[in-house]
Amino acid sequence: MQQSHWPTAVTALFGTRLPIVAGGLMWLSNADYVAAAARSGMIGFVTAASFPASGALRAEIRRCRELCEGAPFGVNVSMLPKLVPGERTREVFETIVEEGVRFVETSGRNPEEYLPLLKTAGIKVLHKVPALRHAVKAASIGVDAVAIVGAECGGHPGLDMVGTIVNAAWADGRLDIPYLIGGGIGHGSQIAAALAMGAAGVVMGTRFLVADEVWAHADYKRRLVQAQPTDTELCMQTVGNTVRSLRNETTGAVRALEATQPGLTIQDLMPLVSGRIGREAYLSGDWSKGLLSAGHALAFVDRLEPLAAIVARLEQQMHEALRRLAPPSAAT
Repeated sequence: MQQSHWPTAVTALFGTRLPIVAGGLMWLSNADYVAAAARSGMIGFVTAASFPASGALRAEIRRCRELCEGAPFGVNVSMLPKLVPGERTREVFETIVEEGVRFVETSGRNPEEYLPLLKTAGIKVLHKVPALRHAVKAASIGVDAVAIVGAECGGHPGLDMVGTIVNAAWADGRLDIPYLIGGGIGHGSQIAAALAMGAAGVVMGTRFLVADEVWAHADYKRRLVQAQPTDTELCMQTVGNTVRSLRNETTGAVRALEATQPGLTIQDLMPLVSGRIGREAYLSGDWSKGLLSAGHALAFVDRLEPLAAIVARLEQQMHEALRRLAPPSAAT
């Protein structure tokens, strides 16, 4: 299929061909995956939190730059909701600036305190939020674009739990900066619909988890292919940190604790939900333990294949959706 350029405010911002952002995947968004996204016409983000060792993020940024061969890429900085002892957020941003990265994806909390540092370096900031009200706030402090994820998203859908199709239309006219829509996006017709409703693009995660360039174990990926949207579960609402992930032993245990132990804290749950447990699942293929982020886009996860093949099908579906919208010929 002939590749097309889809001009939107998002493709103009990032210098990409497609209005698709491959959002940061904790532990999985490394240079290989991000460079594959760049070669496919999108932008991807190396997840800074996946490289906690001193110097590891810097080395991964340099490796990514080599693999991208001039194509745009960025770094994802998922900031903790509250400052904790030993947090390295400023150090991470300083590394990004020193390495000449041009794009940053932020999430987790208000990035306002870091914007002067990033803006002075000419870095464009995409801030990801789980609600339109947070997007309006982010626009007011000067981020360059926002991604609004709906209730269907894997990972953190927030507390409002408004659906993606509502967010896509609701944001139109409420924001004076480009916005992307995420949550359950896994088919090209959804991308075309988001553009029609006013979004400048989409952010996707779950759909790309089965890409060959994602280093996770094949047994984990095969489970995603078998899974349906009904195989995700919400938990951790009681501690104000809602997560949608693949239903397994861990989600069942967490929900049981939430139902039976009033006053539960996130610290109480850490032995079950620590991110390092999820990383072990990606390594071993044993998907029965850990909070393994997955959203309703599991509906469209159907095979293991290169990222470029997934993106080519998405683009074909976008074209097919637009053809369906062509007005009928006038009667003669």
